[in-house]
Amino acid sequence: MTEIAHRFVRAGDIRMHVAEAGSGPLVVLLHGFPETWYSWRHQLRALAAAGYHAVAPDQRGCGRTDQPNAVEDYTILHTVGDVIHLIDVLGAESAVLAGHDWGGVVAWHAALMRPDVVRGVVSLSTPFQPHADGPHLAGLRVGAGEDYENYYSVYLQRPGVADEELGKDPHATIRRALCGASGAGYPWSPIVPAGGQMLDIWPDPDELPEWLSEQDINTVAQDYARTGFTPALNWFRNFDRNWALTHPWHNAVVGQPARYITGDRDLAASLPGAAELIAGGSANVPNAGEAIVLPGCGHWTQQERPADVNEAMITFLQSLPQS
Repeated sequence: MTEIAHRFVRAGDIRMHVAEAGSGPLVVLLHGFPETWYSWRHQLRALAAAGYHAVAPDQRGCGRTDQPNAVEDYTILHTVGDVIHLIDVLGAESAVLAGHDWGGVVAWHAALMRPDVVRGVVSLSTPFQPHADGPHLAGLRVGAGEDYENYYSVYLQRPGVADEELGKDPHATIRRALCGASGAGYPWSPIVPAGGQMLDIWPDPDELPEWLSEQDINTVAQDYARTGFTPALNWFRNFDRNWALTHPWHNAVVGQPARYITGDRDLAASLPGAAELIAGGSANVPNAGEAIVLPGCGHWTQQERPADVNEAMITFLQSLPQS
């Protein structure tokens, strides 16, 4: 079995931990929240066996990668910059990016900002969302109406509140999030109950789904126990700053070949841009091809359905011009 190796590299202004396997064309795997490189454990070996150099970093603020202190150090320009630096440090001129959740946001934006470096995108769960006409939180206020103050992404904006709640018992946090937002936990509401807390939206499960073990939970929870949740939550706290910073890409399109993979029990599949990708007619991603919608799958796509995701990713990669 192909071994997964670990090392640290200097990516711009941060020291980044990466897990990697294989050799060949570079594929960078970008995780989401609350996750680490470990969410790609099934893909690293599969991609290596298929002839690719698969690299899964702990993104800025997560796992064993550096955790800058300032909220404004977690903008989309920082996170895209980390990936572009990483590709260069790894000795590649270009790479395919695969991203899940927040990692998908980074992958799409890296493709927009550096088309000379990013030659393809695979996004799991997260659709490409074109630059909006107004800030994210203002738009959410309109869309969520009276539920706005209790919407989970608004709850996460409050300094110290979610940080303390999620950090009180990292194992319970990871367990409830992974189970609650999975296909087994569907449907769930993104609205925090009045007077409640974030984790109230996901009940403590009686048993784990087949794809998840206590060891899996422990592996991720140990990292968050060491770092706390504040650095990862700072990604959410840059919603409106990111909107302002990405004005230059208003109405821009992702021209590279792309593939969207989601589950039919993933709430992210209802985000703006997802319906167009699923229908195969996104004007903003004209080379997206046919999306893959996995029945019974929730938010943790590559962990819940590793075989399906591996096959889809390898098929997509093999369709690209070799470089």
